[in-house]
Amino acid sequence: HVFKMEQEEYTKEEIDWSYVEFVDNQDVLDLIEKKPGGIIALLDEACMFPKSTHETFAQKMYQTYKAHKRFSKPKLSRTDFIVNHYAGDVTYQADYFLDKNKDYVVAEHQALLCASKCTFVANLFPPLPEETSKQSKFSSIGSQFKQQLQSLMETLSTTEPHYIRCVKPNTVLQPGIFENFNVLNQLRCGGVLEAIRISCAGYPTKRTFEEFLDRFGMLVPDVLDGSDEKKASIAICDKMNLKGYQMGKTKVFLRAGQMAELDARRAEVLAKAARLIQRQIRTHLARKEFITMKKATIRIQKIWRGRISSQRTKLARELYEDMRKEAASIRIQKHARAHRARVYYTSLQASAIVIQSGLRALAARNEYRYRRRTKASIKIQAARETGALKEAKDKLEKRVEELTWRLDVEKHMRVDLEEAKGQEILKLQNAIQEMQGQLDEAHAAIIHEKEAAKIAIEQAPPVIKEVPVVDNTKLELLTNKNEELESEVEELKNRIKDFEERYIEIEKENQARLKEAEEAQLKATQLQETIERLESSLSNLESENQVLCQQALVESKNEDLSEEIKILKGQIENLESENESLRSQAAAAAKEQTAHPEKIETHQEVAVVQQIQPRAIADNVTAQIKDLDNGNQTEEEMHARKESHDALLKCLLEDKRFEKNRPAVSCIVYKALLHWRSFEAEKTHIFDKITHTIRSSIESQEGIKDLAYWLSTTSTLLFYLHCTLKVSNNTNKALSRNRNSPATLFGKMAQGLRSSSMGIGISSGYSGMVEKPNEQSKVEAKYPAILFKQHLTAYVEKIYGMIRDSLKKEISPFLNLCIQAPRSIRTRSIRGSSRNIHSNILAKQQALHMHWKGIVSKLDNVLTILSDNYVPPMITRKIFSQVFSYMNVQLFNSLLLRRECCSFSNGEYVKAGLHELELWCLKATDQIAGSSWDELKHIRQSVGFLVLHQKTQKSLEEITNELCPVLSIPQIYRIGTMFWDDKYGTQGLSPEAIPYLLNHVISRMRVLMTEDSTNILNNSFLLEVESSIPFLMEELFRSMSDIRISDMDVDPPTILRQRSDFQFLLQHIDSDSVS
Repeated sequence: HVFKMEQEEYTKEEIDWSYVEFVDNQDVLDLIEKKPGGIIALLDEACMFPKSTHETFAQKMYQTYKAHKRFSKPKLSRTDFIVNHYAGDVTYQADYFLDKNKDYVVAEHQALLCASKCTFVANLFPPLPEETSKQSKFSSIGSQFKQQLQSLMETLSTTEPHYIRCVKPNTVLQPGIFENFNVLNQLRCGGVLEAIRISCAGYPTKRTFEEFLDRFGMLVPDVLDGSDEKKASIAICDKMNLKGYQMGKTKVFLRAGQMAELDARRAEVLAKAARLIQRQIRTHLARKEFITMKKATIRIQKIWRGRISSQRTKLARELYEDMRKEAASIRIQKHARAHRARVYYTSLQASAIVIQSGLRALAARNEYRYRRRTKASIKIQAARETGALKEAKDKLEKRVEELTWRLDVEKHMRVDLEEAKGQEILKLQNAIQEMQGQLDEAHAAIIHEKEAAKIAIEQAPPVIKEVPVVDNTKLELLTNKNEELESEVEELKNRIKDFEERYIEIEKENQARLKEAEEAQLKATQLQETIERLESSLSNLESENQVLCQQALVESKNEDLSEEIKILKGQIENLESENESLRSQAAAAAKEQTAHPEKIETHQEVAVVQQIQPRAIADNVTAQIKDLDNGNQTEEEMHARKESHDALLKCLLEDKRFEKNRPAVSCIVYKALLHWRSFEAEKTHIFDKITHTIRSSIESQEGIKDLAYWLSTTSTLLFYLHCTLKVSNNTNKALSRNRNSPATLFGKMAQGLRSSSMGIGISSGYSGMVEKPNEQSKVEAKYPAILFKQHLTAYVEKIYGMIRDSLKKEISPFLNLCIQAPRSIRTRSIRGSSRNIHSNILAKQQALHMHWKGIVSKLDNVLTILSDNYVPPMITRKIFSQVFSYMNVQLFNSLLLRRECCSFSNGEYVKAGLHELELWCLKATDQIAGSSWDELKHIRQSVGFLVLHQKTQKSLEEITNELCPVLSIPQIYRIGTMFWDDKYGTQGLSPEAIPYLLNHVISRMRVLMTEDSTNILNNSFLLEVESSIPFLMEELFRSMSDIRISDMDVDPPTILRQRSDFQFLLQHIDSDSVS
């Protein structure tokens, strides 16, 4: 349409041009919307007939447009049709054309929405003109679309067309990729290339004479004086040396690029005029500045002359000033002497008040200690009861394991019973077939003898009376034999029926036991959820307890101290009673808990807070009361301290440097806490802030790299605290009382914390240090410092568990592939042809070793991360030892549970993979690997048994004492019975060893069924994964003995170097540089 309009304009303006050929889409438009005869018209006509279907509509189109060059029909469809558009062929499916075309707007609905009180909704549905509504009641979607398209074309015809083409640069939807062929195809299908071709062949730029002169008349100002616009336009084009332009009746037609050339010349003229204007403006501004300067000079001269005249009064003014100062000094002396006397009296009065408050606080503390001792004794009794409940819980857990094991035994027995039943049924069926064959042979013999008897009767009439006697005798014998066979068949059918009834009974028993196991598992899950809710409630109540204590202290600063102590003590007693009740509920729920013992280590931090919380609350109260008495800090000091804390926390998050093979931030934090005397403070918030920062950083990290950094930082800072802090007498007494209490739900973790952070090592120093501090050089730690040290201990153990579990999670898929790889490779090799044997063998070897190399690469990656972050070697050694123990458990259990894995070829494959792990241990050295290789002892001995060629020649003593000394009798029996040689066809165990092992295992199983359930786990042939923390903090401190406390000066970061309150970090560095 646009191309036609362009060429019509050329004809109208009567310029010299040649007709440009282009593809006309008018025939496609006529095919679609021409009336009558278009597809839309045929669709509206089909919609008017109620019996029309999409098939009749499609057949009518096929008949109507079968000769049309733009219309075609697919070969394999009865309702599809193809329209040849400008961009290519498009296939349409006419299945739902009639339904969609009838989907018209209901007039009543439109009238209802048009009458809406909301202006926006009413404008969306304007009332239709009366002529349109009277013309026809039926208005299809196609006709509406055609009307809207016509209205749009009418609107576009009144405007100048501009086009925006969106081009997809690539098919993969990725940035930075440009596919030339794809983009070129889009431009070609969109008609852009055709439009460019036509525009280049014609005159893309055109302006009327008036517009042309108005824009470019400044290039040749002389031509503007005339009245002939066409001649003026020609003169401008000639002046600018334009070639190939055309002059129409009313417009100037320019070739491509000529308009840009004219605009460039126009910009030069405008720039020259702008420079002229600037020159004139600058001259005016310089003249104005000179006049202003001249006036200012005259004014300065006038002022100077006036000042000379005013000097005469200066002496009189100085004399008056001296007299005024003398009078003021006398007044200051009077007020200073009065202030000195007032200050002395105020200090004397404050001292008296301090002595009185101290005596009253002493009496209150004595009363509080007495009540705390009483409650401590009650807690000890409750803890003992909690220990008994924990033992009951352990028994229940072992009972669940016993039921699970029994269920597995029942399943295996059920499978064996089904196999025996199938074999028995097969034997009975074979017997029935044999008897049926004998019966058929007997019948055939009887018939044959009857026929022979008939022939004999016909051939020998004299002895006709004796033949029936003989025949009847044989017939009677055969009949009896037939009856006996039928009775045996009937008996076999009855035995089969009995076996089926017995199988159904056993199936019902198994289903009942399986249902009981599922109910027990569901009950365990419910109990686990109940315990989690109780523990969360306990934690929330503890936090509310602390918040209430702090609020009570802040709000009651101006009240009497004696009333304040009584109120706070009452709140503490109430909250502690609530805590005790919640702990008792948690212990009662733990009695019924049957699974997830590893949950203990996920709540280590909560356990520490629960054990120290009541004592910490009491000391907080005492410290806050003391602060109320001696509170001399101003708001400015508190604000400065807060800024210092924020700067230290920012450094803790951002500064991740390492100096002298340790994290720099741990040295900076330790020196800052030591300089601020935070360890000796009764109350401080810096420990809580550091703890919250570390916890939030740990919880937000998902990669091992960040966790390794925080493990190195927290362990180093914990070592500094261990070598510096000592416990006061009051704190030591309270801790000694807690040390004697029995284990609670989290007793194992708390005991480890007490042994590592509050034991003899704190009070007596660390003997393994290079420079052991004496008792006088240590800092006496208060409760906040001890609590902070316990939090650091919990974080070290928590991060250790996270790194270990993350490594286990990464290697678990490879372990599963290592077990299943030989079977899958063997299956593929069986299906292959003999021509590819050599290539299959090579591919098989590469695929088998790929999974083990994946495990080794994961181990190397984690080892590199831990080494780069300077994690203590002892922790690294423990991580790899536990991971190797996990691999030992997984591989060994898979070997015992899957018969296809317990084969000779699989043993060779696992042995080769274990050799890869052994090489890794040798490469990592004993300092890193440690006892990791020894953790694989079960799988190593099992694999050694599988690949042994002469198993039948080994006696039971040689197997249990030399070949597999670590494996138990049930485990050896399991491996020996499940073993199958897929390569050489040998047997598993010797004939004399199998009966002994079988009898031994059966006897032990009978004992396990009757004994207490506590021995189930020890006698099972499967191994369990150990998920506890395998080291104490004393071992960690002993391994870090090479760190020198005196040599901890590091270069502080820029954010601390620029602050005056952190200049103490630069003192040792500056002294070293000077020396």
